[in-house]
Amino acid sequence: MQAAMAAELAGPLRDLLPPVDFCCAYGSTLLHARPDKSSMVDYILGVADPVQWHSENLQRNPGHYSSWMARLGSGAVTGLADHVGVGVYFNPFVEWRDKRIKYGVVGMKNLALDILTWDKFYLSGRLQKPVHVLVDNWDIRKVNAVNLEMATSASLLLLPAEFSEHDLYAKICSLSYMGDLRMLFAEDKDKVKKIVDGSFQSFQLMYRPLVQEYITEGLLKTSSHGHQKTFQQVHLPFAPTNALFREIEILHLNGTMHSRPHNHMFDALYGVTSGHHLINDATSVPMLSYHTA
Repeated sequence: MQAAMAAELAGPLRDLLPPVDFCCAYGSTLLHARPDKSSMVDYILGVADPVQWHSENLQRNPGHYSSWMARLGSGAVTGLADHVGVGVYFNPFVEWRDKRIKYGVVGMKNLALDILTWDKFYLSGRLQKPVHVLVDNWDIRKVNAVNLEMATSASLLLLPAEFSEHDLYAKICSLSYMGDLRMLFAEDKDKVKKIVDGSFQSFQLMYRPLVQEYITEGLLKTSSHGHQKTFQQVHLPFAPTNALFREIEILHLNGTMHSRPHNHMFDALYGVTSGHHLINDATSVPMLSYHTA
């Protein structure tokens, strides 16, 4: 991202809101060179203590909240997000200078858990797509490395034997929209294609290292047709993904899961299949960069 655009996107963090531990901006507005003035820029804000953060923000910006939520206070705001929604409290239609923004606030623990375990599959799905990271966080980078690996594996299982690079990114992008009723009548039917077309190079930066691992391991073959790469899946009887799921099932049935050799992808998949939260293991996950353009 150019320095001027980064500085502009970070303006609300600098001039409007209390400090945060993590922040990314995203949305279709950022894909267009000349966005509509009525469109909003979306932010996800990760904070250590949501109750304390909302308390400070209510003093600074009470008009960002509905009148009844402002009266109920920061505890009610956080409780609503945790017990009714997906752990994120959004303030939409916030006017800032000549722009309109929407920001969602989430506790850092809930953010990391959703990224790693796909518990709500909201924030994890968002970070499977390119975002503009404005306040980076080492722990979020580490757990998101696992998130990107799982998104790649899941998409390969859903794709046919032969597919293009665009097909792969479209499948990854579509994961978080599966089962979303809005896609039937409220959302643009071409939303996924527009996201991939508008962020293709960013998807490549995020996922090409992971695809290369599959090629190196002999699970994918690649060829080029013009400017487009095509992949063929090599279906081996004892492919690592199949073996991994078989081992998870066996250990889970035998009750010996916790005696397994340490493996980060193994940990993440176990968290997804069993519902166990593995945030304590996340500190040793090797980093894979996600998009910070």
